[in-house]
Amino acid sequence: MQHRIILPGATTLTRLISEVREKATLRLWNKLALIPSAEQRSQLEMLLGPTDCSRLSLLESLKKGPVTISGPAFNEAIERWKTLNDFGLHAENLSTLPAVRLKNLARYAGMTSVFNIARMSPQKRMAVLVAFVLAWETLALDDALDVLDAMLAVIIRDARKIGQKKRLRSLKDLDKSALALASACSYLLKEETPDESIRAEVFSYIPRQKLAEIITLVREIARPSDDNFHEEMVEQYGRVRRFLPHLLNTVKFSSAPAGVTTLNACDYLSREFSSRRQFFDDAPTEIISRSWKRLVINKEKHITRRGYTLCFLSKLQDSLRRRDVYVTGSNRWGDPRARLLQGADWQANRIKVYRSLGHPTDPQEAIKSLGHQLDSRYRQVAARLCENEAVELDVSGPKPRLTISPLASLDEPDSLKRLSKMISDLLPPVDLTELLLEINAHTGFADEFFHIKKCLRHRISGV
Repeated sequence: MQHRIILPGATTLTRLISEVREKATLRLWNKLALIPSAEQRSQLEMLLGPTDCSRLSLLESLKKGPVTISGPAFNEAIERWKTLNDFGLHAENLSTLPAVRLKNLARYAGMTSVFNIARMSPQKRMAVLVAFVLAWETLALDDALDVLDAMLAVIIRDARKIGQKKRLRSLKDLDKSALALASACSYLLKEETPDESIRAEVFSYIPRQKLAEIITLVREIARPSDDNFHEEMVEQYGRVRRFLPHLLNTVKFSSAPAGVTTLNACDYLSREFSSRRQFFDDAPTEIISRSWKRLVINKEKHITRRGYTLCFLSKLQDSLRRRDVYVTGSNRWGDPRARLLQGADWQANRIKVYRSLGHPTDPQEAIKSLGHQLDSRYRQVAARLCENEAVELDVSGPKPRLTISPLASLDEPDSLKRLSKMISDLLPPVDLTELLLEINAHTGFADEFFHIKKCLRHRISGV
């Protein structure tokens, strides 16, 4: 009013915003439609047609992810990702496109039917298909790796069950053999028996052949303290053969510095697994831990095919979960370092990040300060170690082990019990519906929920 300017009304602003949004949407469709080449466009159009072995279209079949955990399910998941990867759209630079709108367009392609996509204008149809392939390629790779992780977990679980059953069946023989050995060893403790006649007295109680059989049986049944049922895992080799070739020949793994040994073993198996060799004597041995060594390397000092393969899969699962080994192009199993700020973006926000973390701008100074803090904490713990009865250091094994007693629970004081009872008495008994209405009156949380039909209309109109 002061400058005598008439502002546009609500309807004018609504119309203007709609025009701007429509132009932005058309520009997005145009950019996406220009990404594929002529050959790729013809391949994308084939997504709307039926497949050779099903009445469903290829697009509908690609929407369906794995529903079971098995070797064939993993192979199907890999073939699904490979089909999407063969379009060749993953190598395109999409940094100039808004990620949120691209994601919404791909979500719409996954929700709507093939009939609706086929009726769209050529430009919009191509944009929807491109967005679908780009989004579902990452999703399909994540699904395949999820199946792999779950399948390895199932193999470990089944091996543990088999090992526990074997353990229960052999406990009777183990107890019997242990009692016999205890009786034989008790002769060594008799002071009245001369040293030169101990062997004769032991063999008079248990014959030499019988004692040798008992010792052999104990070595077969008894398990080392670090045993994780790896022997039963090796017995699952038949299940592994169903999916491992697809894994080694299709998925391209990369690694951080901590996962180089696992990646070397993966490269070796991808070259040698198709051969019929029963021994991999030239395989990288860095992944073979002490608990796996007796199962991977046989008595003739050969590296067995089965043992090394299962040892590699166990190490691969651990490395994938730690992200020491990752898969480029995956969202859930990719490189977490790729999401960090890089280059000019990092330089622009470096000071702000340092201040928020409370670190100096000089990295050497920050590392030196953290080193001093760690050293002081170590010295404090070492000074109090002898006086702390809750901490014990076990040096009986090959490596020292620190044992910390669990904290004892504190009894609730009478004052706390009385206070809890007073608060409970103040709360009236109400129904769940009344409680929700009361909370909604204070917070208004119900306004954040929409009906499913309204939500779908909003999403479709945004596309």
